[in-house]
Amino acid sequence: MELQDEHYVKSTYIETASGNRVSRQSVLCGSQNIILNGKSIIQADCVVRGDLANIKIGRLCVIKKGTVLRPAFKKFAKGVAFFPLVVGDHVLIEEDCVVSAANIGSFVHIGKNCVIGRRSILKDCCRIEDNTVVPPETVVLPFSRFSGNPGRQVGELPESTQDIMLDLTKSFYQHFIPLRQDKRK
Repeated sequence: MELQDEHYVKSTYIETASGNRVSRQSVLCGSQNIILNGKSIIQADCVVRGDLANIKIGRLCVIKKGTVLRPAFKKFAKGVAFFPLVVGDHVLIEEDCVVSAANIGSFVHIGKNCVIGRRSILKDCCRIEDNTVVPPETVVLPFSRFSGNPGRQVGELPESTQDIMLDLTKSFYQHFIPLRQDKRK
């Protein structure tokens, strides 16, 4: 499946030396605690809360519009502790999600309008369907499909999931291109 080109205005994105593209309309709190490993895209209106704990995002990850990434927390008698959020490689998080997981493996696809509960673990090669609410402290096994509210396993994914996600994220990055500027202006 060939993706359509998605154009963006070059001045609205910051492109790093390692190929990351971060929208100027996104909010990165505590940017010194946010690590992007390369060729990842963070679109407009995203919030990444690195001010609470470290956030590490792998290579070729796509975080679409309106998504919030915040580290997981746990309440104790003497206060609250935040835990680092680690996102693997080749992860696609669709629009308007709230992610408070402890760990998201590689080759994971999270659909639109999902809520990933605090301290959840999404293993490699899994899919969270649109509008799913994954309860706190849930472990999503490899090659499983989760759906519903509360999210439950509704099926399995093919063994080719890793290749599919690899192709999808690479293709998205290649087709996410700046608009050509008209030289007559």
